[in-house]
Amino acid sequence: MQKETLKKYDFNFKKKFGQNFLKDKNILNNIVLESKIDKDTLVIEIGVGAGALTLAMKDKAKQILGYEIDQTLKPILEENFINIKNIDIIYDDFLNRNIKEDIKKYKYKKLYVVANLPYYITTPIIKKLIDEELNIEKIVIMVQKEVGNRFNATINTKAYGSLTIYLNYYFEIKKLMDVSRNCFIPKPNVDSVIIEMTRRKDKFKVNNEKLFFKLVRDSFTYKRKNLKNNLKKYDLEKINNVLSKYNMDLNSRAESITIEQFIDISNSL
Repeated sequence: MQKETLKKYDFNFKKKFGQNFLKDKNILNNIVLESKIDKDTLVIEIGVGAGALTLAMKDKAKQILGYEIDQTLKPILEENFINIKNIDIIYDDFLNRNIKEDIKKYKYKKLYVVANLPYYITTPIIKKLIDEELNIEKIVIMVQKEVGNRFNATINTKAYGSLTIYLNYYFEIKKLMDVSRNCFIPKPNVDSVIIEMTRRKDKFKVNNEKLFFKLVRDSFTYKRKNLKNNLKKYDLEKINNVLSKYNMDLNSRAESITIEQFIDISNSL
């Protein structure tokens, strides 16, 4: 159905919007199943595309609010969503929206984000969702596999970095499934992964969040350098005292430090 409608409106895929539309119905159904959306849920979808995922979710969700930057998709989506009452689309750049303002007219018990994200702006989108303090319970997103692997990476792996710690500070993260590049039109050059991010109920106890995130970023500035070299501007004696509790020292690299240990270091400064 998606292919026919796109053809009917002579739609051209736009590289600048990172448009790769998911066509595999099994994957779409799995996303909906794994998301566990229900009639209490307002779902935010970012990058609606031709609406395949939106349509797969419509019977489960109370309401779907979609964001689509590409105005040329409007007639296609209007046809695909004709007479469907619980789907609203805002044709605008999600990053420029006041999301709190956009959702305040809806009545719901749970707020989820379920989306096949445009890969080129995955991290800015997630950062916006965090910064706007929207009280999102769960995010289920399809992202580029290499990026998704960084979300829930473990220590002492190449993928583990400041992004891992940033996201795990707010969410419990797990990989749901891999998705082949063959499941999209047009076919991208990379495979994908579906990630579930559930808001942490027990937040980490950090004295100064700004200092904590800066410490983490600075620790990973040069991944091949040790903490002594990356953290020259900090009180190295205090840092070393904390590290010694874990049988480590300033010669350790950031990739070997857990989020709890970074919090311990940050709280000591």
